[in-house]
Amino acid sequence: SGAWVDAGAGVALGSRRLAIVDLSPSGHQPMLSACGRYVIAFNGEVYNFSSLREELAPRGHSFRGHSDTEVILAAIAEWGLEAAVKKFVGMFAFAVWDKKQHALHLVRDRLGIKPLYYGWAGKTFLFGSELKALRAHPDFTPEINRDALALYLRYNYIPQPFTIYNRIFKLPPGTSLSVPVMDRSAANQVAPKPYWSAKDIAERGAAKPFAGKETEAVEQLVSLLRDSIKMRMVADVPLGAFLSGGIDSSTVVALMQAQSSSRVKTFTIGFAESHYNEAAHAKAVAAHL
Repeated sequence: SGAWVDAGAGVALGSRRLAIVDLSPSGHQPMLSACGRYVIAFNGEVYNFSSLREELAPRGHSFRGHSDTEVILAAIAEWGLEAAVKKFVGMFAFAVWDKKQHALHLVRDRLGIKPLYYGWAGKTFLFGSELKALRAHPDFTPEINRDALALYLRYNYIPQPFTIYNRIFKLPPGTSLSVPVMDRSAANQVAPKPYWSAKDIAERGAAKPFAGKETEAVEQLVSLLRDSIKMRMVADVPLGAFLSGGIDSSTVVALMQAQSSSRVKTFTIGFAESHYNEAAHAKAVAAHL
């Protein structure tokens, strides 16, 4: 865990990290960029950080450690925030403080795998991975948003951008939010800005469908799945997979084992009720792989 504070600017970043890549002090957060302009608190993983690092090194960027966090900062310094984010492959939610422009930027991954909440407590702008982090602030008032409560009763969850509290919101997937700290009036009017759209991707795919044969489509799908699984296996700690014995998890574990020199660790949750229990299927797949 760590904290970074600029009392003069009225900005503080905090981090409690589950370390996966670079467990050394070089991977500690919040992290300051090599150029000294940016500070980041980052949750998640950018899986293609190695290839991005290779792209950044010839451009004059040097690295102290081997974390993806350091690569994120270098990418933002090199290409700017929006262009850099579009290059990231992964699941992430992060806050970046720009010391030069005195602006705070919040970013959430394309599909919203990692959560990010933000909003106001009195005159203080808060953000965090969980609502309970915002509740810990002394100025936070837990006023229930009755419209959000109605949404919860209707859908059994609260859709973004709402939360159960007034003045607290979820940053939508595939968006960023920039808060100009020096201009308080403008900071009150901030709105999320999309950098990616699932709808646009689907429409582009429909406009230019795959032209190959079925066997070629299968080969390309297998190649894409293999590469995506390989990227997610990069870790400095032991990793495994939940295995239900169904198509999805069995495919993931099969592709993991095909690219691993040691046995992949798999885990299954069984139930006493036979109708819900998939442990036998998982055991059969695990034994086969």
